[in-house]
Amino acid sequence: MEEQKQDIKKNPWREIAEPFIGLARAPRALWGIYLPYVLEGLVYFGILTILGKFNSENVGLSDLVAGWVYGAVTGGITFAMLLLGGVSDKIGVRRSIALALFTMMLGRLLISISGTANLGTGVTSPMFIIMSVGLFLMVAAYGLYQPAAYAGVKRFTNPKTAAMGYAVVYGLMNLGAFFSGFVSPIVRHNFIDHFPPNGLTAVFWVYTVITGIAVLATITILTKRTDEKAVQRIAHETAEMNADNEKDEKEETETPKKKVNNLPFLGYLVLAILSVILIVMVKTGKVVLPKYSEFIPLVITGILAIWEFLRNRPKHPFRDSRFVFFIFVLIPVQTLFAHNWLTLPYYLDRAFAGTIVGNYFEFFSNLNPILIFFLAPIIAALTLKSDIYKMMILGTFIMAVPTFLLAIGPNMYLLLTYILLMTIGEAMWQPRFLQWIAEIAPKGRTGAYMGIGQLPWFLTKMITAAYSGYFIANYVPRPETGLAMRTGQMWLVYGLIAIITPISLILAKKWMGKGLEKNRS
Repeated sequence: MEEQKQDIKKNPWREIAEPFIGLARAPRALWGIYLPYVLEGLVYFGILTILGKFNSENVGLSDLVAGWVYGAVTGGITFAMLLLGGVSDKIGVRRSIALALFTMMLGRLLISISGTANLGTGVTSPMFIIMSVGLFLMVAAYGLYQPAAYAGVKRFTNPKTAAMGYAVVYGLMNLGAFFSGFVSPIVRHNFIDHFPPNGLTAVFWVYTVITGIAVLATITILTKRTDEKAVQRIAHETAEMNADNEKDEKEETETPKKKVNNLPFLGYLVLAILSVILIVMVKTGKVVLPKYSEFIPLVITGILAIWEFLRNRPKHPFRDSRFVFFIFVLIPVQTLFAHNWLTLPYYLDRAFAGTIVGNYFEFFSNLNPILIFFLAPIIAALTLKSDIYKMMILGTFIMAVPTFLLAIGPNMYLLLTYILLMTIGEAMWQPRFLQWIAEIAPKGRTGAYMGIGQLPWFLTKMITAAYSGYFIANYVPRPETGLAMRTGQMWLVYGLIAIITPISLILAKKWMGKGLEKNRS
């Protein structure tokens, strides 16, 4: 071990270059995942950047309701991952990705049609209904797409190239997101007369076409023959690196499965859904109950459903308290991810109105992705042997602290500094966290574990979307309201929320101890 450390000190550039070289020699099938991932990153984050403005100005929704739509989309995607995460394990990576992208294309086609036809505005309008159906298809498809893509990375990489493989796929989606910062304003400004009032519908049409190109790329590159050749090659490489893996995996797959009675769980789940309906009826005035009492049935049935589900599954990850803490403690800092589309586009469009930042808010909203594209692989190469928990502490701390810079007030240089520092922190911890989930998954259950690991992200999106519309309406209001801008106070609150994560990780460091597996790359 000491000789290895000395070798790294003598030749650090070799240590950085080797993962890139290994990835460049990866099977062709891996590139069948990478290319569509770039295109999907462009479309997905491009839609998130303009969806709020589209709902506010085209569909005629209030900022609060537009925030709820964001929550339904982003939270729905993560919930869909929980339901569909294991599908790719059953039908295969290749079919899952092709099916998901094709369904996304249909959904985006409906969104484009909703903005093109004269269907009225408002929550009850045909325009909103057609858009919602399109968004639903997109959400459901994405729940299948991302777990399948990460399962594909695991399938087409060996232990030496895995860490870089996860970092690159994470970076490529961000590269696509950066490109959307160019595509969206160019299309929007050039087609504003053809697609009033702001040209956003034209952008949706372009994104639909790009999704179709991603479908063609998938079925052309990621063929059955390509997949089989890649699997054989990776199996050979992995066997050479660790001959004991084959024996361990065989023993694991031979463990008999215990039949579980799911009826009690399904019963509690139905009651929980009915409890949600009760809350909606109370909030809409159709049912009158004492204040806050409408939440009691949901809390009780939710707890019972979770308990019933976990008690029959002793090997479920949620039975591990350290695992549960590790993924849920990330919620506060992950709110900053959600604010990249829930808050930042509004903030740039309104607080910087009349400046280059405001006129090209899509570009500045997507500076983070291009930085991630370059930083994620480099940082991954530099920290391959670093302890995951230490990386989580440093990364979340560096990501959270710059938020306080925006509390000073709207300033382009502070904004750019915030984006840079926040991105460095994100690149330090996010890809490693995704890799950790994929690597601890038992054989044949990678997709399912990726879905399970997304539950806190689902809660983050829903919670953040629930209050972001309020902050936008009151702290970054529309000019016609006459209300004063209070952006500094808003970002101060967001910073205080985000800093909870690194502080909690530090306080729990001793308890976590050896409970977390370290990077095995």
